[in-house]
Amino acid sequence: MLVTGCAGFIGSNFVPYFLEKYKDYKIINLDLLTYAGNLDNLKEVKSDERYKFLKGDICNRSFVESIFQIYDIQGVIHFAAESHVDNSIKNPDVFVKTNVNGTFTLLDVAYKFWMQKPFTYKDEFKNARFHHISTDEVYGTLGESGLFTETTPYAPNSPYSASKASSDMIVRSYHHTYGLNTVITNCSNNYGPKQHDEKLIPTIIRNALQGKPIPIYGDGKNIRDWLYVLDHCKGIDLVYHNGKNGEVYNIGGRNERTNLQIVNAICQILDEKFPTSKNGLNIKSYKELLSFVEDRAGHDKRYAIDATKIENELGWKADENFDSGIIKTVEWYLEKYKAMDGKI
Repeated sequence: MLVTGCAGFIGSNFVPYFLEKYKDYKIINLDLLTYAGNLDNLKEVKSDERYKFLKGDICNRSFVESIFQIYDIQGVIHFAAESHVDNSIKNPDVFVKTNVNGTFTLLDVAYKFWMQKPFTYKDEFKNARFHHISTDEVYGTLGESGLFTETTPYAPNSPYSASKASSDMIVRSYHHTYGLNTVITNCSNNYGPKQHDEKLIPTIIRNALQGKPIPIYGDGKNIRDWLYVLDHCKGIDLVYHNGKNGEVYNIGGRNERTNLQIVNAICQILDEKFPTSKNGLNIKSYKELLSFVEDRAGHDKRYAIDATKIENELGWKADENFDSGIIKTVEWYLEKYKAMDGKI
């Protein structure tokens, strides 16, 4: 199997889980190792003979073609993407290049490698499937009520979400025009081990431990639905193996929280597990570091996913609620930062 972007957050959680569960699978990890990719995230599978890392760009068609040919690729799970909204506002072109053009390249190579002609698979690839990992941000923003479903119209509001919406549509087109066996999953905000330091939850933890201001956009009342990363991996597994051809599945944790609630929960856990007095900070609680900053341009107010379809059709259910998942997450980052000899 070709799994793109394994050195990133979700991919690096998915690969160890997948290899542990499926002993007869071999994974080719294609990753460009941009700033967001880190092979240290995959150290537990580095010596596994069923895993191989290849450094390269998903936009490099000849390289992608060679991977399909050399390794006889039977399936694709496509994580690789630029994903930070702030970065997409500052530098949108790389998001279009990677998320749109890169996805197109992978799709087109898969189609021409697996199929004789539209709607006709080669015999040796009759079970080949392309699974595209997307986001709930393609749906835009919600009001105070309601949930995103698989039929919610797309209304992306940032260059990042627009690029992901575009890639979703290209995947859809290859299914309907050429008969390519595809599935798409749109997930809510992931959290857990191995996430890049630039993201919200790692930033809260890192700044708190450093005694620096914890930045909160606007009034802190923006709401996200939080999904523990391993629960997401289990959902991807179910959709890849059992999802219906051409279908879309939303994966969400049913854990809506405002950014303020996230900060307060994390600070409370840190106050208990690594008090400010033990950390040498002259404050009583990490909550005193909270600092409101100018809101992000085009900041969506609320995301929330209705996961009924994947729950009913495939039997998926999140194992972690936010209260249990955030404790595991804080503990992981606390050990990571403490292991850096104080250089948090």
